Amino acid sequence: MDADAAGDGPKHDKTLKRHSMFVSLSWKKLVANSAKKSAKKVTPNPLSTREPPPLPPPPPSSGQVAQRNSENIRKTHRTDEKKPKAPIPVPVPTVPTAPTAPTLNGEAVAQQGRLASVQKQPSSLSLVSPRRIVIQASTGELLRCLGDFMCRRCSRLKELSSGEVIIWFRNIDRTLLLQGWQDQGFITPANVVFVYLLCEDTISESVECAAALQGAFQTCLYLAYSYMGNEISYPLKPFMIESNKDVFWETSLRIIGRLSGKMLRLNADPHFFTEVFQDLKNQRDTGDANLDR
Repeated sequence: MDADAAGDGPKHDKTLKRHSMFVSLSWKKLVANSAKKSAKKVTPNPLSTREPPPLPPPPPSSGQVAQRNSENIRKTHRTDEKKPKAPIPVPVPTVPTAPTAPTLNGEAVAQQGRLASVQKQPSSLSLVSPRRIVIQASTGELLRCLGDFMCRRCSRLKELSSGEVIIWFRNIDRTLLLQGWQDQGFITPANVVFVYLLCEDTISESVECAAALQGAFQTCLYLAYSYMGNEISYPLKPFMIESNKDVFWETSLRIIGRLSGKMLRLNADPHFFTEVFQDLKNQRDTGDANLDR
C-alpha cells in the first residue's frame, strides 16, 4: 500500500500540474475575453456629458438702450464724415441763341419759357442825385444878416439899425469874457444861426419900443448861451434889463416849450441846419452890402 501510494505519487503530481496549467490558461482566457467584451461596450450618451446651454442675458434697461443708441449714432456720424461729400451742382450760364426778348420799362420779358439776357437800363430816379448846397459866410456877415432881419421884422422902430442889434450881442459876449464867465467868445457862425432860429420865432412885429425889443432879444441870447455855450452855467445879470425883468422867465419858458424840438433838430439834422443857415443869409439887405467891410 505504501509502495503503491509511493508509486502513484509522481503521477498524482503531474496530474495536478496539468490541471493547474489548464486552470491558469482558462483563467487567462476568461480575463482576455472579458477585456474584449468591455472594450466593445457602447460609450455613454454624449448629451449626458455636455454642459447645459447658457441662459439668455436679461433684457437691457432703458439707460443701456439709450447708451447703445447714442453709440450707434456716433458711429454713423463718423462713417458719414469719412465719406467724401458730393459736390454741389452749380448752374453754368450759357449764351442765349435766341434773339433778345422785348423789354418793358427796362425789365426783361419772359418769352417761350426763357428769360432773355437784357441789360436793365437805369431808371430816371437813380440818375437824379440830391442837390448839394454849399453856402459860406463869415461871422460878421451873419451878424449883419441878423441885424437886418431885426430891422425888417420891427418896422415900427424907425430909428433901429442893424449895427445896434450887433452891439447888444457883442457887449454881452465881451462882458462874460472880461468877468471870467467864459474862456472864449461865443459868437461863431453856428451860434449865430442858433440865435436867429430863436429870434425868428420870438420877435414880434408888434414891438413898439427898443427896450422891449432888446429885452426879448437878450432873452433869446440867454437861452442860446445856455444851450450852445461852452460853460456849465452863465450869470443872469448881463442878459436881463429892468424893462424886461418881470417877463424874462415867462418868455424863456414860452420859447423852451415851443422851440425845444427845433433846437434839438438844428444840431442833429444837417439839412435842417442848412435851411436855417440859408434863410438867415437871405435876410441880408443888399442895398447896404458894403457897410460892414
